[in-house]
Amino acid sequence: MNDFYFRRTDSEVDKAIDRLMGLVHNVDHPELVREMIIAALKAGHENNDRAHLRLMNSTMKEMRFTGKIFGPYRDVRKVTVFGSARTRPDEPIYEIARRFGKLLADAGYMVITGGGAGIMQAANEGAGPEKSFGVNILLPFEQKPNPVLAGNPRLITYKYFFNRKVAFLKEADAVALFPGGFGTLDEAMEALTLLQTGKHTPLPLVLVDEPGGTYWTRWLKFLREELLSGGYIDEGDFNLFECVDSVEEAVARINHFYRRYHSMRYVDKKLVIRLLSEIDDDCMQELNNKFADILDEGGRMHLSGPFEEEDDEPEIIHLPRLVVDFNLQDFGRLRTLIGEINAC
Repeated sequence: MNDFYFRRTDSEVDKAIDRLMGLVHNVDHPELVREMIIAALKAGHENNDRAHLRLMNSTMKEMRFTGKIFGPYRDVRKVTVFGSARTRPDEPIYEIARRFGKLLADAGYMVITGGGAGIMQAANEGAGPEKSFGVNILLPFEQKPNPVLAGNPRLITYKYFFNRKVAFLKEADAVALFPGGFGTLDEAMEALTLLQTGKHTPLPLVLVDEPGGTYWTRWLKFLREELLSGGYIDEGDFNLFECVDSVEEAVARINHFYRRYHSMRYVDKKLVIRLLSEIDDDCMQELNNKFADILDEGGRMHLSGPFEEEDDEPEIIHLPRLVVDFNLQDFGRLRTLIGEINAC
């Protein structure tokens, strides 16, 4: 009875888990739920202290609740907005963020913020409570739900920053960063790291400042003079984000990203880009020539129908596919490729 494994062996434990899932009915993806149960049992068997088990328990509960809240809105594109909680309503950048939230809502997006004051509140005000999510954090000071989100069913309050950070990016179709403090820069570097390493699928990442503002231009200067000149990053990494001083331009950049591009997925080590419309032969030839540097040796790009492995996404099975023999290295160039696909 003490022998149980992640691989199914039809042991007594496996049979007990099957009976348990049968009692609650309608368990989605039972093979994955079974492994989560096995992981919890193993943690209880491995002499973990209570603090570690509490962390595991809280993490699972928070991520479960995240899925519950965001689940009904999977088909709606969302933009995560970061910025300072200390920005006052009388500052110009506050009104700019509020207008940004409204433009996003008018364009059909929902807005995700940290749920607090400052830039977060401004973006939520612009989007309105029905188009807003709040991803809040328990802190001993400063952070409490803003008036737009207080009592809102789309407000989530996290104990752990790492769960909150997962939600910010996992649920986002685009990210906008306004000027802010340590937290804003932390989120900027988190997003860039995930995009640079391919641990997050490409998305629009826009750095927004007020007209004539120097916050992001000085930050970019640091990146070039210290990181790029020192060989810590590559020139192509600057393709992962865009800097704008107009919220109208920010929304336009986000819209353009989804002009033809829909989503992507890896199937048998091939990158499959799902498209909203076909690409003509001339554009295909141009893409193959222009982006040969990011293809595996002897690789190519070609149009395709859906793969059998994509049957678990029936809602987009009808979309045309662009299959890319991607080298899994140059994610800045991949972001540029998506821009070219949209411009074809």
